[in-house]
Amino acid sequence: MAGKTKKEVLQRPEVTERNHADQDGIVDPESCIKHPLQFHWTLWYQEPDKEKSWGGNLKEVATVGAVEDFWKLCNHIKSPSDLKTGGDCSLFKQGIRPMWEDEKNFRGGRWVINVPRQQHHELDEYWLDTIWCRIGEVFDDPEEICGAVVDVRPKMNRIAIWTSTVMNRDAPMPEKAVSRFLAIFEP
Repeated sequence: MAGKTKKEVLQRPEVTERNHADQDGIVDPESCIKHPLQFHWTLWYQEPDKEKSWGGNLKEVATVGAVEDFWKLCNHIKSPSDLKTGGDCSLFKQGIRPMWEDEKNFRGGRWVINVPRQQHHELDEYWLDTIWCRIGEVFDDPEEICGAVVDVRPKMNRIAIWTSTVMNRDAPMPEKAVSRFLAIFEP
């Protein structure tokens, strides 16, 4: 209260966009509502360390269940081009670990796109597009897709979508799903 009169102290604080209140101090509920995702998603990171096992290198970073939380997460993580060679970043449904031994992945498969090592900008862009499509449920059968992985390797980086079941190798992959996945990578 030092330096303020009693009248100044009793006045209401200035209403700003930041506190989302109207002139009566009522908070607009729309400003507080988060937009839930169909599934909760867990971000995983694996930094290469020859002193540890593969599983020992795998670290759970965060789990998000709303668009706003996912956006915050994306703004605070390393881009794939900033990962060490041999490192991986994965986004999987909550409860599914990014390893083939996980019961949800055990009978699964993956769709892979190779990105040349020197195409740093494209790798970062493709990865963001892939994970945004993932959480946005762009693919036909959201139950079928377990997650996505970006692998940073010495010669060729990879982005993969992991599925819960392997499709019949003789049958064509669902055209709509493939075209949506490949459309991510078109200029």
